[in-house]
Amino acid sequence: MTKADLIDEVSRLAELTRKDSEVIVETIFDSVVRSLRAGDKIEIRGFGSFRTRQRRPRVGRNPKTGERVEVPAKKIPFFKPSKELKDLVNETTPDAAVAAAPAPPAGSAPPVG
Repeated sequence: MTKADLIDEVSRLAELTRKDSEVIVETIFDSVVRSLRAGDKIEIRGFGSFRTRQRRPRVGRNPKTGERVEVPAKKIPFFKPSKELKDLVNETTPDAAVAAAPAPPAGSAPPVG
């Protein structure tokens, strides 16, 4: 899903104009970026949390030349999904669970029960 797809989805579900939906989505993303720049942690219950992690400086290599390159320390954004989000992503429907179940070995008797 792209940002444009997300804007269209918000517009459709909230029955808003595309322009209003675009303002909402942009405002949310801008707020997340501003908070991360300030070193704040963003926690959205049932979805996950965003924070920054500090990477130490290191010596890397240019893959083309093999030359050593100093890579400076930097902050990187990090997302940790909530348990609810993980469960929703891994949730299987009863039909999918039946389709994913292994077939019984050939020649075996059906289960009694």
